[in-house]
Amino acid sequence: MTTKLGVFIPNFGPHATPDILHGWVRFAESHGFDLAMTSDHVAPTPDVTALYPSPFYDPFATLAWLGGLTERLELGTTVAIVPYRHPLLTARMANNIDQFTGGRFILGVGVGWSEAEFAAVGAPFRERGRVTDEYLAAITDAWTNDVVSLDGAYVTYRDVTTGPRAARAPHPPLWVGGWGPTAIRRTVRFGDAWHPNQLDLERVRATLPMLRAEAERQGRPVPAFCPRMRAQLTGGDLLETGRPFGRGSLRQIRRDLATLIELGAAYVVLDPLADNPHDRVCPDRDWETLAAVVAP
Repeated sequence: MTTKLGVFIPNFGPHATPDILHGWVRFAESHGFDLAMTSDHVAPTPDVTALYPSPFYDPFATLAWLGGLTERLELGTTVAIVPYRHPLLTARMANNIDQFTGGRFILGVGVGWSEAEFAAVGAPFRERGRVTDEYLAAITDAWTNDVVSLDGAYVTYRDVTTGPRAARAPHPPLWVGGWGPTAIRRTVRFGDAWHPNQLDLERVRATLPMLRAEAERQGRPVPAFCPRMRAQLTGGDLLETGRPFGRGSLRQIRRDLATLIELGAAYVVLDPLADNPHDRVCPDRDWETLAAVVAP
């Protein structure tokens, strides 16, 4: 199996403009990347904008537009926050984008973390796991049936027509983010892939056997391993003790990437963005980093 490589496109902040977003996918396609992914916030509250400054472009609108500017690049969300949107809307937008791009859309999903943003959109923060599970069941139902009904705890509808279908059969790939037993159960139940972020190698090594065991318990296929990792280049080698995975010299980042490939990653999404907004640089610098990481 050949590991496919992706890039994270920051669809927020002072460097998020239509020209620069277009530049990201031009860079990705010209350098042989297979996938580009964007993140999601619907109503950025101060805790969100402290990390992801304004403006924030909606991922579905952005990816639909970028789909028309690309030819082969897969496009996806890392991750869409499931409780923020009605599941029928999410299912339809995903299928529409997949149709428009000829089967190039990936829906990466998560439960969300900002209690203030949940309040702003009127979603129940403390029930977000249960909402996510109900919504994912509704999304997959809408992806596979022409007419759907649901009498759920959070949404109710009757005899809703769902077309058009996705171009990629039977539906767009569904990647589920998160850590811990609940996220792993959710991944196996609904997902085609496990899509963790903020990687810690020991935690990854401990979780992959859990993923296989849970798949056996549910009698389902083992989801693919499709992580998103930092690719944050420093001036030289960092001490290994306490070094964040994916941060360091070019040698260290390449070694981290090789480790994920050895662990069986089907895709690896590289994220060169500095953790602190004040340390973030112009996209040209990020493109130089990414080009160096994947250079022969």
